[in-house]
Amino acid sequence: MGDGNLNMGMVDISKKDVIERIAEAEGQIHLLPDTIEKIRQGEIQKGDPFKVAEIAGMLSVKKTHLLIPHCHPIPIESVRFDFQLFESSVIVRCTVKARAKTGVEMEALIGVSMALNTIWDMVKYLEKDEEGQYPTTKITDIRVIRKVKGSY
Repeated sequence: MGDGNLNMGMVDISKKDVIERIAEAEGQIHLLPDTIEKIRQGEIQKGDPFKVAEIAGMLSVKKTHLLIPHCHPIPIESVRFDFQLFESSVIVRCTVKARAKTGVEMEALIGVSMALNTIWDMVKYLEKDEEGQYPTTKITDIRVIRKVKGSY
């Protein structure tokens, strides 16, 4: 591992100022067109996948520091989810705001990831083929699309 100099602790942010921060992340889940139509019609057996995905995403944003070892606990002030339906996919966007000494990008990424996985869980019975596999279902393009440090 490089020069053998391993940093095994969290980054010291004690001297950094608390400032306003925002991060937006998005990702996509590719689904069968029939699954998308059932979502549109409110016919998913487990309920509204977007409402459940929003709750799962919010909970995961608040627990990011427990999931990623080097993340600091951050006092989250706002979490928002947006869902866009397309013919064979859903794009999920997660926006996280906080006043903190460090950014909220990981929180936004974890939020969008958990929301996408929750959607998959809620529709998986529609996505399986005759062998119980998911030949076309996939989560892609998870990324930070915007980061603001300072006034937003």
